[in-house]
Amino acid sequence: MKKELLYEFCSDSTEKTEEIGKGFAKELEIGDFVALVGDLGAGKTAFVRGMASEIVPDASVCSPTYAIVNEYVSKDIRLCHFDIYRLADEDDLISIGFYDYDNCIKAVEWCDKIEEALPEKYYLVTILGSGEDIRSIKIEKVCTEEN
Repeated sequence: MKKELLYEFCSDSTEKTEEIGKGFAKELEIGDFVALVGDLGAGKTAFVRGMASEIVPDASVCSPTYAIVNEYVSKDIRLCHFDIYRLADEDDLISIGFYDYDNCIKAVEWCDKIEEALPEKYYLVTILGSGEDIRSIKIEKVCTEEN
């Protein structure tokens, strides 16, 4: 597995986390997979809200905790935002149609629960800190294919 550190940021507010997500989204294209990892309340949804503000500006982003997936659509692009915290296994991924979502950008919270289902190439966004803490946000490009 190869990891390439692309960016490292500190965020002291939800707005700053959203701004970082918006800036990162400018690099994304259809087919990209963004794996988000962080504790409860770390800011994963805020990061995706920032991404959406760039990709689908009129989207009203909320956590898909109970819906499992929210789709945000513009005329040119779709952002599929997953929260897989409550899923137990591969069968759950299949039952929600996880592998059927294509022709979109996937942003998936709690990806550390489904490492076996991650694609060969993806972006890993790790957010450390929660509550009133300053967040550390690390964005890496990951390639798991053998060369």
